[in-house]
Amino acid sequence: MLGGTLRSGQRLAQTEIAEQLGVSTTPVREALRDLATEGLVVFDPHRGALVKSLDIDVVRELYELRITLEPLMVRRVIAAATPDQLARAEELQKRMEAISDTGPWSALNRDFHTTLNEAQKGTRLSKILDGLRDSATPYVALSLSAGPSHVEQSNIEHAELLSLYRKKAVEEAVELTLAHLKATLAVIEQAHERGTF
Repeated sequence: MLGGTLRSGQRLAQTEIAEQLGVSTTPVREALRDLATEGLVVFDPHRGALVKSLDIDVVRELYELRITLEPLMVRRVIAAATPDQLARAEELQKRMEAISDTGPWSALNRDFHTTLNEAQKGTRLSKILDGLRDSATPYVALSLSAGPSHVEQSNIEHAELLSLYRKKAVEEAVELTLAHLKATLAVIEQAHERGTF
């Protein structure tokens, strides 16, 4: 779902999913409830669980919030970033460079940014940003399917961001983070204008 492989409005039959995964319907039902809580699934009284339609106004709000909050997070975490944490972020960044499938790339992208913010893990700000990133992931995957050249640019920016974190270059990292978020939003908006989603 986060990879954008399921169509908006697609029915999610619990028994079919359970059979595909080789589990009972109970964990599937619980997972669908969790996805509904995250805003990725809706329940229709006549059709059951459905993939929620993606809405451009929602993604604009997500990115407006991220553009407001991510600089605060960068300022809080950059000085506390450990060599181990940066090494794990670099490993995720290298894995992103090595793949072309936008679904897994989007999940790695989310993990990359979460790893950079580990010093604030468990804080209210971290929880809010994790939720915003999770909510944005399906949009990112869909937009990248429509404009894969953005993946290459994002990979370059991720490498630059790691370099800035290593140098503890706070303002430059904030500036790049903002440019990265704005560019991603622009790609999503262009995909929407072309009718990709």
